[in-house]
Amino acid sequence: MPEFEYWWLLGFPLFFGLGWIAARIDIRQVELHFALGSLFRRRGEYDRAIRMHQNLLERAHLPEDQKVIALVELGQDYLKAGILDRAEEVFSKLEKSSQAGTARAHLLEIYEQEKDWARAIALAREIGTDARVQAQYHCELAGSEMTSSRPDGARRHLDAALEANRKCVRASLLFGDLERLGGSRERAIEHWKRIESQNPAYLALAAQRLYEAHSEGGHAEEGLRLLAGYLERYPSLDLLDIVFQQTLEAKGHEEAYKLMRDELRRNPTLLGLDRWLEAQVIAASSPDKRRDLELVRNLVHGHVRRLARYRCETCGFKARQFYWRCPGCGGWETYPPRRTEEFELTP
Repeated sequence: MPEFEYWWLLGFPLFFGLGWIAARIDIRQVELHFALGSLFRRRGEYDRAIRMHQNLLERAHLPEDQKVIALVELGQDYLKAGILDRAEEVFSKLEKSSQAGTARAHLLEIYEQEKDWARAIALAREIGTDARVQAQYHCELAGSEMTSSRPDGARRHLDAALEANRKCVRASLLFGDLERLGGSRERAIEHWKRIESQNPAYLALAAQRLYEAHSEGGHAEEGLRLLAGYLERYPSLDLLDIVFQQTLEAKGHEEAYKLMRDELRRNPTLLGLDRWLEAQVIAASSPDKRRDLELVRNLVHGHVRRLARYRCETCGFKARQFYWRCPGCGGWETYPPRRTEEFELTP
């Protein structure tokens, strides 16, 4: 019987130690790949990030949990690079993985970018996305149906939007537009007036529509009284501007001047001052007085224009136009329907 070589016992710890070190080195390399890939993506070097994560996935012995993470990273690379079909393919592979929640959130983002609202609705229902967002998807489809002169389809989507979110102001606005296009001014007015019970801050978005519908029906004065009542109960710079312009057009500069004087006393704003000066310029009794007033008004008007922006509550993105979905961060209903001045200067 051959004699047992005891020195082999001394070698076992060494072999185990070398194996542990090799494994640690391999783990470190994987971690380094992930860190570099993320860095490249943040710097906008999407091609390098994609190659880095593809190289990881080509490793024969990459653990399954690391493979899943690498797929998530690769999908994000494609998404940031705007290669949406590849991104969708990658995230679809993760539907049954530990990263399924993250994958579905990115798939929803892809459907939004592609404006594939039907698939967005289906996925949003499946994962329980905020009802307000689901209502916005239906409003997007309703808008497309209206553009294509398909009122029945638009109506179905607007009904679905209000079913998802009874306080969906956008659905009420579009429903009013749909009724007005169909020649039903009274029903259109009722839809727009419903916004007061949904969220009165958004009444300014319907104000011009309301006045025009009343005016078309021969009830311009009634429409103006309605808007003036809204302005008194729910002060808004956009609403104030519309009421001023319509008062100036329908009743003349003296009534417009009185309106702005009273409004300035009640709620002093730069926009109010600008419109008050505009009424005074129109009523100026001499060319010299008009020039002096125009000089002051132009100065105030410049400041008003700089402050006449909407601002996203999530990312701070500013725009002159109101958006239901922020162009900066992609958030839905993150733009309050109030101008910057109302946040920064109104007492």
